[in-house]
Amino acid sequence: MLMGGHIWGQFQAVAEIAGMGHIRCSIFWELKMASNVLGALPEWNLADLYENPDAAAFAADMQRGDQEARSFSEKYKGRLATLSGSELAEALQVYESLSDLLGRTGSYAQLYYVGDTTDAARGKFYGDVSSKLTDISTQLLFFELELNRIDDAALEKAMQVPALGHYRPWIENLRKEKPYQLEDKLEELFLEKSQTGYSAFNRLFDETMAALRFEVDGEQLAIESTLDLMQSPDEEKRKAGSAALAKTFTENLRLFTLITNTLAKDKDISDRWRGFKDIAEARHLANRVEPEVVDALVAAVREAYPKLSHRYYKMKAKWLGKDKLMHWDRNAPLPAEDTHEVPWADAEKTVLSAYGEFSPEMAAIAKTFFDRKWIDAPVRPGKAPGAFAHPTVPSAHPYVLLNYLGKTRDVMTLAHELGHGVHQVLAAGQGALMASTPLTLAETASVFGEMLTFQALLRQATDAKKRKILLASKVEDMINTVVRQIAFYTFERKVHAARKEGELTPDKINEIWMSVQHESLGDSIEFGPGYETFWTYIPHFIHSPFYVYAYAFGDCLVNSLYARYQESASGFQEKYFEMLRAGGTKHHSELLKPFGLDAADPKFWDKGLSVISGMIDELEALE
Repeated sequence: MLMGGHIWGQFQAVAEIAGMGHIRCSIFWELKMASNVLGALPEWNLADLYENPDAAAFAADMQRGDQEARSFSEKYKGRLATLSGSELAEALQVYESLSDLLGRTGSYAQLYYVGDTTDAARGKFYGDVSSKLTDISTQLLFFELELNRIDDAALEKAMQVPALGHYRPWIENLRKEKPYQLEDKLEELFLEKSQTGYSAFNRLFDETMAALRFEVDGEQLAIESTLDLMQSPDEEKRKAGSAALAKTFTENLRLFTLITNTLAKDKDISDRWRGFKDIAEARHLANRVEPEVVDALVAAVREAYPKLSHRYYKMKAKWLGKDKLMHWDRNAPLPAEDTHEVPWADAEKTVLSAYGEFSPEMAAIAKTFFDRKWIDAPVRPGKAPGAFAHPTVPSAHPYVLLNYLGKTRDVMTLAHELGHGVHQVLAAGQGALMASTPLTLAETASVFGEMLTFQALLRQATDAKKRKILLASKVEDMINTVVRQIAFYTFERKVHAARKEGELTPDKINEIWMSVQHESLGDSIEFGPGYETFWTYIPHFIHSPFYVYAYAFGDCLVNSLYARYQESASGFQEKYFEMLRAGGTKHHSELLKPFGLDAADPKFWDKGLSVISGMIDELEALE
């Protein structure tokens, strides 16, 4: 799409939220000890894309992409309005083929880079490939711009040709961006300058965060190792981890403030030139969701804070024998929680079994990821933190990145990412231009996969204590997915709005952060020194402004969707798979209609939130 930056950008990874299962990536002996307990952890085989960065096939594809892009430009630039429907279809087929080719090279460069973001050679390779792909994309930029200048009636007539009509969903999505597109030279300038603008600051953030070290008891830990301490049963370790995070974040606060100010201003400039009125309007457009739908979601969640997070954390404080939880206690395990490490083989069995109970086909697709080395699970120094599922391109297959250390939440993260993977496999049939799903719906299959796994574990719970632990763990995940993400969205809106009035100081951003934390988490959480800097490490604020509400959208949607499944399982699987196969070809209203759901109805969000409050009700009853 026009505002996607690169033709291959639509295939970039769907990065996962920090906080949905922190994992350690620290010193060698710790990794070795963990591997003995967890068993052999899979590492992905990128040779399905290319053997290595120096592979002749990679160089040949880059060269072919460049040559074909130039030929495409020479053949079609300035001529689209004169083409017949069949000729336009032929042009789109070539454009789609180029998207797949360039997406393959870009995907490989990214996946190779995240394997060790501290490796200078990998960083150079990724930077050089990104730069070259931007240059190639500049040759192709005219196509979408020119296509959008064709008269509506003329284009509608051309789409009566079946070969062009096939691309109607993509063309109609593209036309939605027409009011915000600039003249060709300006679009080229925006695209080329992105290399030294937001893309450069994105990379600066990633490499800085990967290189940061946090001192705990004389040891230098990476960020995920330190965040993992916040889930330790030992309160002193949680407190030490929090103090280490605060110290290092504070030491680097000026840098993260500069990055935030720069990216917020960069976005403001782009929005102003394009004519976006609201600071999140570009994100809503990319997500193909109406602003009023997002506003209704945000209002519903914020109104529900007292009956969700406030109420739960008050209970949790009581369980931990405290009047209030310190912020480092928020994700602490419950006193009776089983914290043993889950071997990889058991995690695989748990997730595949849960998927299989819902649909053997779903389990079979997920099993392919294990069998064909499409998963990279071990923690390694320099490896990108967190987890994601990268769709690559339809001619290849998705890859999943994890940082697995055997916690129950890591098992749920595996279920989540495999949900993305299954979705990406099923949607690949739509082709390179239409397989990509808007972010609001991209979380549907992942959260549904988590829900299937959670419900399977809950059915196996044999006593009240185990049920309580499982329910509490799920409630915490849902609070992290719904409450926390809407709080993050609120924080972003306030930061971007304030940036319009001038550059923000570290103290001002800290103040905004603390205001939304107090509102969303309630009086049962006490914030210790340094917590005001914890906004610095959230990658979504850097890579995908306003992306975070998609998690709350997906979670509430899946809650309603799963309720429909429980009401009537007959025919549900078929409708569910049809929804996933649709990729980006249908609006959320079309996809949800077969299930009798409507996200435009304000009451829709209340239904999803009631599932969370119902679980908290059950926890209260178990007391």
